[in-house]
Amino acid sequence: MTGLYARLGKRALDLAGAVLLLLLLTPLLAALALAGRIALGPGVLFRQPRLGRAARPFTLIKFRSMRDGTGPDAARLTRYGAWLRRTSLDELPSLINVLRGEMSLVGPRPLLVADGPALLRLCPARFAVRPGLTGPVQVGGRNALPWAERLALDADYARAVTFRRDLALLLATPATLFSAEGIAAPGHAAGAPLAGESPP
Repeated sequence: MTGLYARLGKRALDLAGAVLLLLLLTPLLAALALAGRIALGPGVLFRQPRLGRAARPFTLIKFRSMRDGTGPDAARLTRYGAWLRRTSLDELPSLINVLRGEMSLVGPRPLLVADGPALLRLCPARFAVRPGLTGPVQVGGRNALPWAERLALDADYARAVTFRRDLALLLATPATLFSAEGIAAPGHAAGAPLAGESPP
C-alpha cells in the first residue's frame, strides 16, 4: 500500500463518507432498530470480535439477524434477518467502526478472529489495510466465491490501494446489493468456513 491517497486520503474519505452516511441514514437506522426489536426481541445490535489491520482484533457492530440460542445459523436466521443480510442493511452500524478507524469504506472483509492463524499463513497481505464495508470480494461475488479466489482478490487490493479503484468499487456496490447474489455459499447460511483451503 503506497501513495498519498493510501496514506492520508483514504482515511479522510472514510471519515467524510461515514459521517455523511450516518447523518443521511439516521431515519433508516432508527426504523431498522425498531423492526429488529419487534422481530427479534431486545438487543438489536450484534457485536463480534473480528480481525482488523495488522491482524489486531476489534469489535464489529452490525444489526442482529438471528434469534438468540443454540443451534445452526440457518435454523436461527429469521425471515427478517435473511432480508437484512440479502440487502446488506445489517452492516450499516459498521459505519461506527469506520469512524473509529477500525474499518474503511473499502477493503477486505473483516474475518473471524479464529481464522487469524490460517489467514496469516494464506494471505498476510490483506492485513496491510483496514477491512472494509465493501470491497473487491463484495463486488466480485461475495460468499459464493471459493476461498482461494476471495483471498487472491484481497491480496491484490491490498497491494494497490488507489482513489480510482476505491471509487469504482463504491460505485459498483449498490448494483451488487440490489442483485442479492452471492449472499451465502451453497449449503451455508452465510460463507463457507475457511478450514481446508489452499493458498491463493
